[in-house]
Amino acid sequence: MEKFKEVEHSITKKFKKTIWKRFIHGVDEYKLIQEGDKIAVCISGGKDSMLLAKCMQLLKAHWNVNFELEFICMNPGYNEENRQLIESNAKQLNVPIKFFDTEIFQIVSKIDESPCYLCARMRRGYLYEFAKKLGCNKIALGHHFDDAIETILMSMFYGAEYKTMMPKLKSTNHKGMELIRPLYLVREDDIKHWTVYNQLNFLQCACRLTEGVNTGNMSSKRQEVKNLIKQLKTINPSVDINIFRSIHKVNLDTIIGYVQNGEHKTFLDDY
Repeated sequence: MEKFKEVEHSITKKFKKTIWKRFIHGVDEYKLIQEGDKIAVCISGGKDSMLLAKCMQLLKAHWNVNFELEFICMNPGYNEENRQLIESNAKQLNVPIKFFDTEIFQIVSKIDESPCYLCARMRRGYLYEFAKKLGCNKIALGHHFDDAIETILMSMFYGAEYKTMMPKLKSTNHKGMELIRPLYLVREDDIKHWTVYNQLNFLQCACRLTEGVNTGNMSSKRQEVKNLIKQLKTINPSVDINIFRSIHKVNLDTIIGYVQNGEHKTFLDDY
């Protein structure tokens, strides 16, 4: 059996419960794909986006909803070695990616304040633009369950607000475009397990700004929150799913204030 067929088989068999069913449930629960969609699956080269690509291929092959797929990979300024790794993995997994080049790393390297934030916004914009040129109406990103709950706590601890990473959202700057996150219910540990089981070697961090730096000793806000959740789970194993469920059951009767459509509202408005 060819490697990509082994990988596909593992998704629907060995990881049927932990990955495939959760992927299907997320697509269905949040109504992420409709008849006639043309979706650009965005490949970063990491484990999450490559799993997403395979799941989307399998879904197209077996689902009764007709939709089209493109697999796009933006080169923000990768080293040649990193680009070759992405191309090699894509070929091995039978994912027909379309590369396009940008100079994001070069631009961001000149920024002192919040370079990661600017990089993320620029990446998203380029992905929307390239996807639209291909005739797509949606882009799919590989964010998963852990990304969502970590974002909730990060917004509270460091942003003084309560918000999360949505399973889908409409673009405000690219008319007619939408972003979806089909791995929204899939846990990161299960993605890691899938990677190890299939003996796959994906791109880790390809940021040119951190080359030559011992990133293992570097702290980040997301890593801090990830470590906190891990610690809390030793006390309460359900703490992660409880965080996730909280965004589905926000009790507005007990909220002091909230923002809707850019307008700040307070409980005193209707008191």
